Amino acid sequence: MLTKEQALLEYDFSRLTVAPDRLTRSTHGHYPRLAEEMLKIYRENVGEVRKHLHDRVRRSLQDVTDCPAKRIAAFCKLLDDASEFHQDKSAASAKLRQRVFSLAATKHPLVQTRDQLFDHDEANTKAEIAAELGKSWAEIEASLFADVIEFHRLRKPPEDLDAAGLLSRYNVAQTQTALYGALSMTVWADDDFKMILRYAKLARLMHSITRQGDRYVFQLNGPASLLRQTRRYGVAFARFLPGLLASRDWRMQATVLGPAKRRFALRLSSSDGLRSEVQPNDFDSQLEETFWRQWNKLQAENQTDGWRLRREGTVLHQGQTVFTPDFSLSHPEHGEVLLEVIGFWTPEYLSEKVIRLKQFQHTARIVLAISESVDQAIPDLGMPRVTFKTTLKVKDILQILPR
Repeated sequence: MLTKEQALLEYDFSRLTVAPDRLTRSTHGHYPRLAEEMLKIYRENVGEVRKHLHDRVRRSLQDVTDCPAKRIAAFCKLLDDASEFHQDKSAASAKLRQRVFSLAATKHPLVQTRDQLFDHDEANTKAEIAAELGKSWAEIEASLFADVIEFHRLRKPPEDLDAAGLLSRYNVAQTQTALYGALSMTVWADDDFKMILRYAKLARLMHSITRQGDRYVFQLNGPASLLRQTRRYGVAFARFLPGLLASRDWRMQATVLGPAKRRFALRLSSSDGLRSEVQPNDFDSQLEETFWRQWNKLQAENQTDGWRLRREGTVLHQGQTVFTPDFSLSHPEHGEVLLEVIGFWTPEYLSEKVIRLKQFQHTARIVLAISESVDQAIPDLGMPRVTFKTTLKVKDILQILPR
């Protein structure tokens, strides 16, 4: 994603709407060629430092009248994200700098050419330092700032990215920057509602769902809506956007905190032309992924007593309320049991979870797996429950299923 400094947003104070920067074929028909040039710069300069790559991109775009500095910086960030760089995460570069600067300090001041006043010139001093360290100056220079991001060297350029893909990523990334200030979001979905729910949970967004005919309405919010004037949680909304873009038949409105602390609306729909490259992910958290993998391993060894596990296999309806438990367990003789995993959330979210569980406690057989940290917040609902510290164990669920 882009940083806030690379965002290009237009706020309409009369309509109270916000519009992210968007490249279109009709207005920006020359940009595919420019994107090809930027990709060529990266592909032809493997081994170059990040700073120099950015300089090359800026020079290639400096005469483009409709390409402001923020847009250029955004392109550089997206190209970097699609590339791989050598990164020195050790303390070797810092130690080398300290050693080189200490040796050079005794020669201060350095000049280009020695004369009667100044005894030490740059070339000879570099040669002396290189001899002292037992390396060539070229080797020293390559490692001197290897731990500084601007001097990371390009190891692998964007390989699976073409000009259209780069421009598409730019449009999505600029839309994400508008969501950095999001306080809440409403999504109306006619299709793919389970995918939307999954990505809302992956982004750690608190959510509620209601049904309006054949349509589902998602209300998404979180700590940002509770903590005054904070934008930290807006990143979660930005992370949710690619998953939403991968879905079908939806429209969205987000409330965004903008200039002068005023609230603006960001409106978007599946027909607006933004495209996502995300691949559906079956897991909401590392906890659930670990449980899934452990279960399937034991299932392959016929150690789950005939029970089979599915990810979000069942959707429960009651009036206008929809509930999708995390897992569905099925058995040829004993039927279906649903499993809901409850980890750490805010008190408000846990209260909402209790209300939702009470609504469905008599409509399905549900087992609760609850983190010990929030166990006291979930009252006895007449549902079997297990508690866990950091890992949900398969054996604990198998032991409780006979109930």
